[in-house]
Amino acid sequence: MTAFTTLEQRYIGEHLLPDQSRTAVDVQELADSLGRVTRPNGDPLPTAAADRIRTLRLAEDGPLLYSPGQMVIRSFAAVDEFHRGYTAQLAGMLVPERFREPHQRRTEAAPGYPGPPFTRISTWGIPFSWFVLVTETDRTEVVESSGRILTVRIQVPLTIALRRAEACLTMLEGTAEELDLHEELANVANWLEGFRDESILELDYGPVADRVYPDDSPMDVRLGLECLAEGDLTGAAAAYRRLASRWIPIRQLARAS
Repeated sequence: MTAFTTLEQRYIGEHLLPDQSRTAVDVQELADSLGRVTRPNGDPLPTAAADRIRTLRLAEDGPLLYSPGQMVIRSFAAVDEFHRGYTAQLAGMLVPERFREPHQRRTEAAPGYPGPPFTRISTWGIPFSWFVLVTETDRTEVVESSGRILTVRIQVPLTIALRRAEACLTMLEGTAEELDLHEELANVANWLEGFRDESILELDYGPVADRVYPDDSPMDVRLGLECLAEGDLTGAAAAYRRLASRWIPIRQLARAS
């Protein structure tokens, strides 16, 4: 809590759920999003009332850590990106211009604006660069209900995750700087540097966990990078094929009907 300003601390306290469990927060966020897309006035953008706070305590005597949802700020950034390039025409229909200005005012009034986002999201898949930050030996939570995996969460101290990212970047700069992985990982490492060393990085699979877990992706990424560093392009290609065969079918679901 000491990482936040007095205003942010009060904001966090006001937005904690009575039943402050991780599952309760996930369920409430889903309900909030469904409520927004069915509003009679057609405005799909959230207000501060929809903000949720995730909490994490790794040990009984350890500190309670907080991750604000920042729904207002994150949605504004998403809408701004959506209105650029080839998606601009579609964006105008899904998020009409008349809703953008009021939402920008809400964004500027949000605590912490324009601070770094605490959450990064990827739909229908996990970027391979994120697997560089974790290993199969890191603390892992598997959340199940009625025989179905609801999500899997891998947690690692931020300093360790950042050290892994920096080591990988150094290796790529000397062997394969042109890979998309290099640019993606540099972006992630820059983001991580904005947080305190006492922070915990969490990779949350979300609903795709039920389709891929148990998942060897962290190991495949590590083995692929080790092969690349040793000049073993055949081994690196084999690791990539394993990753692609696992994740491409899931990404294709984004266009399924």
